[in-house]
Amino acid sequence: MNHKKEMIGFIGLGVMGESMARNLMANGYSVNVYTRTKEKAKRLIAEGAKWVENPKEMAGNTEIIITMVGYPKDVENIYFGEQGIYAGIKAGSIVIDMTTSTPSLAKKIYEEGKKREVHALDAPVSGGDIGAKKGTLSIMVGGDRQTFQECHSLLSTLGENIVYQGPEGSGQHTKMCNQIAIASNMVGVTEAFVYAEHAGLDPETVLKSICNGAAGSWSMSNLIPRVIKQDYSPGFFIKHFIKDMGIALEEAEKMSLRLPGLELAKTLYDSLAEQGEENSGTQALIKYWDLSMEDSGS
Repeated sequence: MNHKKEMIGFIGLGVMGESMARNLMANGYSVNVYTRTKEKAKRLIAEGAKWVENPKEMAGNTEIIITMVGYPKDVENIYFGEQGIYAGIKAGSIVIDMTTSTPSLAKKIYEEGKKREVHALDAPVSGGDIGAKKGTLSIMVGGDRQTFQECHSLLSTLGENIVYQGPEGSGQHTKMCNQIAIASNMVGVTEAFVYAEHAGLDPETVLKSICNGAAGSWSMSNLIPRVIKQDYSPGFFIKHFIKDMGIALEEAEKMSLRLPGLELAKTLYDSLAEQGEENSGTQALIKYWDLSMEDSGS
């Protein structure tokens, strides 16, 4: 089945969603959009996207719907609310939730979809605002393999590294692996540059030396240059990262698994959020040391 040039519904036009919807339009898809705050859709509407009033209305006239919102509670409402997708969806439709959410909610969406002859994929992404703009996201997909194959060309307009992970919920579990790896890495990369500063080194030359060796990572190459410029704008919000770490810790607890690196990272980010940094990008973790020193009176 080739869905190229068909109408795609896109719900959620935040830091990443707007760029993702724009990439669909740039690749020849017609796009219906909905987001809680219509103001956020203005640019896309001006570029040719069509506004719909609610997810139910979208589901009634759009066969493929992508959702990219903030929290599991938002996903729940968009799919199962009175004006939600499942209140208006037609048999044969496909829904793709690209929000980082819980594996259990991914399974619920899949199972409820099956009752309605609707195909559901959980397809969370990694790559931040940069990957969303460039269409180079990593996309980890759970659900039926056949549905994945049918949607591959659509997903390839949004990302480059598109991997089928297994049955429903597997995409979300894989995203947890991704967030766990990032969490400890963010502590490491920011700590390294706090040390560099205190040692009197030039952070740019330190970055030049260590970013391509064994210490290199996506976070170091893409986020530390922002830190050096004191740019803490969100490629990915701290508040959303805290949500993800919380999901990962809950899932780990269900498996009787202790993840001390993740626990530490979440503690540091929670501390930052309490001091008003929840809407900053994850690279603002470097502020933790300044704020800690202020608190201790150093």
